[in-house]
This record gives sequence, structure tokens and C-alpha cells, in this order.
Amino acid sequence: MLTEKQNFLETIRGGKPDRLCNCYTAFKPIGGDPVFQFVRGNRIRGTESYDRWGTFISFPEDQPAAVPIVTEENQVVQDIEEWQKYVKVPDLRANCSEGWETALANKAAIDQDRFFTMTVMGTGIFEQLHMLMTFEDTLVNLLGNPDEMHELIEVVTDYRLEYMKLIVENLHPDVILSHDDFGSEKSLFFSPDTWREFFKEPYRKLYTYLHENDVLILHHSDSFCEPIVHDMAEIGIDVWQGVLPSNDIRRLTEELDGKMALMGGISSTIDRVDVTRDEIDREVERCLKEYGDLPYFIPAMTYGGPGSLFDGVEDAIIEDIDNWNKEHYPV
Repeated sequence: MLTEKQNFLETIRGGKPDRLCNCYTAFKPIGGDPVFQFVRGNRIRGTESYDRWGTFISFPEDQPAAVPIVTEENQVVQDIEEWQKYVKVPDLRANCSEGWETALANKAAIDQDRFFTMTVMGTGIFEQLHMLMTFEDTLVNLLGNPDEMHELIEVVTDYRLEYMKLIVENLHPDVILSHDDFGSEKSLFFSPDTWREFFKEPYRKLYTYLHENDVLILHHSDSFCEPIVHDMAEIGIDVWQGVLPSNDIRRLTEELDGKMALMGGISSTIDRVDVTRDEIDREVERCLKEYGDLPYFIPAMTYGGPGSLFDGVEDAIIEDIDNWNKEHYPV
């Protein structure tokens, strides 16, 4: 029987997996890296604060996660034509070159024969833009002020590359789970050509660096990305994580033909406080019946990391996939 890590590699490389992969069970996140702490350490339940870029972050006591609250009054970039006046890029290397002992110890404690070591990088390039200005201003400025937006994107890309370099130089995980949501459930936030003009080459730059350093790339985007899926594969994404069932997963798998694996397919709408086990079972069964025979496919809920908002939901999904594997695979 293959280990979780071996089975995942066989799946995404078109080899001979001996069962379906199961959510994030092949990965062990490495906690405690100083960059993550520096960038997101302010996100504490029951508090309001500003992050290193100056974005207002609210984390109410009764909410599952922190959220940026960006308005016309408090947005960092008040005038895109003078963005340099407002944007102060956090100096990651000056603040995060030391303090890696905890993360290295956490990595060493992982059974690396069985599991991938993984770090999570939230707030991708597009997401950083709409944390610096309102969502509406972000989209309008892409069309109305393209030169300034290209300049700002270059700065954000270089910041993100520095983040990646610090992770690779000090920790060198097997996998980086890189976040950037490009759309809603049923459409992109912009035209495919706009995505290609502003975001394709910056991400190619980032992911080329990771591949040059033997890091596997999972890109999280729980969005409708059908119109750019071939571009995503072209720039080096190994696994599109978060693929919503609103995408034509079967057709995309056939068209991609192994150029990029797909991870997701289980709707996060079952992650509710009032969900029943029967609802979870039905959604997992739907996913496995529709996509379970596909190569290069990993069934999972579409969240950008392990776990669920409500206790027991992901555990039930994992159990259902385990039971499916016992029924359908000889191992």
C-alpha cells in the first residue's frame, strides 16, 4: 500500500495510485514560521487591528475567521495615481531573517516518508490589491489606470517573491499552498484577457522560482476558473486546489490531460452548524460518483487548507472517502 505522499504523487503525475487521495491527508502544515507570524500575527479572535500594509482587520469573537474591512474612507490607496505615496511595503527580510527554530523543529517532527511538509501563503496578488483599496476601485483601476496597476502589481509580486525566498531558504517545505481567489462561484472577477494582462506573468515569475527550488505548487482559488485553466497550467501550477463543482471538472480534466491536477469537487455548503451526516454523505457520494474515476483528481472540500469551520464536517468527509476506497480499491 502506498503512503499518502506516494499516492498523491502517483495521482498528480499520472502514475498508478492505489486509491483515491483524501482531502489534505497527504500534507502536514509546518507551524511557527516567523514570516507568517509577522504578516498575520495580528489576526486574533475578538480584536480589531491593522495589518503590516495598513489594512483594517476585524476578527469578531463569534466569527470563524478574520476579515479585512476596506471602505472608501479607510482604504490604504486613496489615489491610484499616487499609490507610491500611500503604499509602504513590509520589509520581510529585515524582520523575518531570524526565529526559524520553532518551524524547523515542527518540520523535523513530521514523518516525511509518509507526508508532504507544507506552508500556506495567504493573500495573493489580486487579494492584496483589494485589501489596499476597495474591491470596486481595484476592478475599475485595472481598466482605467492600467499603468499604475502594473506598477503596484510588480511591487506586490516582488514582496511575495521575497516571502517565498525566505520560506525556501530557511524551511524548504515540499509544498507551498498559495492563495488567490480569481472569481466567484460562477464567473471570474474580470475578463480572461484582463487576468492574462495583469496576473499571468507575475505568477509565472513566482512559480518558476518555486519549481527551480523543487517546491510543489498548490494554488488555491475556490472560484470559477474555466476560462483561464490552461493558463494556470502553463504558468506552473501543479494542483489547482479549491476547484468548485460549478466548474466542468470532467471536461477540464480531459482537456488538461495531466498538465495540472484538480483538487476539490466537494461543496463547502455542507460546512454548516446544522448540517446532518446524511447531507455530508450525499455530497461526498455525488462528488465521488461524478469525478472519482478521473485521473489527476483529488476529492476534497474547496477550502484553502485542512479543517472545517464546524467540528466534525471534514472528519466525516475523510471517513466517507476512506469507506469509498475500501469498497472500490483492493488495498
